[in-house]
Amino acid sequence: MFTVDVNRRTALRAAAAAGIGAGLTATGVAAPAAADLRTGTDGPATGLRIAILLFDGVTPIDAIGPYEVLCRVPGASVLTVGKRTGPVRSDTGVLALGVDHTLREVRRADVLLVPGGNVRGVQADPATIRWIQQIHRGTTWTVSVCTGALVLGAAGLLRGLPATTYWGLHAQLAQFGAAYVPDRFVEAGRIITAAGMSAGIDMALHLAAKLADDRIAQALQLTVEYDPRPPFDTGSPDKAGPELQRLALELLNPGGR
Repeated sequence: MFTVDVNRRTALRAAAAAGIGAGLTATGVAAPAAADLRTGTDGPATGLRIAILLFDGVTPIDAIGPYEVLCRVPGASVLTVGKRTGPVRSDTGVLALGVDHTLREVRRADVLLVPGGNVRGVQADPATIRWIQQIHRGTTWTVSVCTGALVLGAAGLLRGLPATTYWGLHAQLAQFGAAYVPDRFVEAGRIITAAGMSAGIDMALHLAAKLADDRIAQALQLTVEYDPRPPFDTGSPDKAGPELQRLALELLNPGGR
């Protein structure tokens, strides 16, 4: 793992020295600082401020997939936010993601991203719901991935809107007054909801075009080499059929945990 990473960095430096990097510069894509997190309650007066909510039970790809795109939007800084600083455990209990800012420390954001996972605790937490409502009042875009849409719903942000979420839980959108649309992502005003897991990357590229322009978004798609060609055509429930749907939900939640 480490050898591959070092070799990739070396290759990129060599490519830049050979002039290949000039093509990247021409796109306007600036490489982000390794730790471009802004401290303080309000952060800088200028620049694009993206807040990603993290919590125990988060699905990592819901946060990390969009992060890999959005952190490279020129002028953007990304903050990870949660009830407490430090590591939070993923939905499988194996991986940990780091929270650098508490809810109280972050009072505004241009973009708020709510990932999915085991979100019942987040939905039931008054402090987190109030924070989402407060931040949403000042955002340019409020976005979710997977069951993060159910958190936006619990905050009252989806009433009367079309939205999407993880296919296996889409019926829950109705309790929040939202109309389910089985698309990879759905834009409704300044709210964008993405379907499950990998759909967050689609949404992030769409959002990057909104935050910058199509050229930047196209370059970012190449940056993360997002050119999916899956070996099977079963990535949506209508293609998979009932038997695979049941198996997929069992694999998602083994033992009903």
